[in-house]
Amino acid sequence: MARVCQITGKKAESGNNVSHANNRTKRKFYPNLQKKRFYIPEEDKWITLKVSTTAIRTINKNGITAVLKKARKQGNILV
Repeated sequence: MARVCQITGKKAESGNNVSHANNRTKRKFYPNLQKKRFYIPEEDKWITLKVSTTAIRTINKNGITAVLKKARKQGNILV
């Protein structure tokens, strides 16, 4: 499970490619994941997370410590 956001738990969804002739073939929609380093001042260390861009926006809004606390509570993160 490499393509999973460590904060939100977003992962690939399945769907169809639909041609002009309305032929349908299976495809996947992958989340927009980025590898990003975050500094945690309470622990005085850097951590690297694979997060979606919506998770980066959430971290910018609420702060890394609050988001990590919530993600650990939900069981999404192992750090």
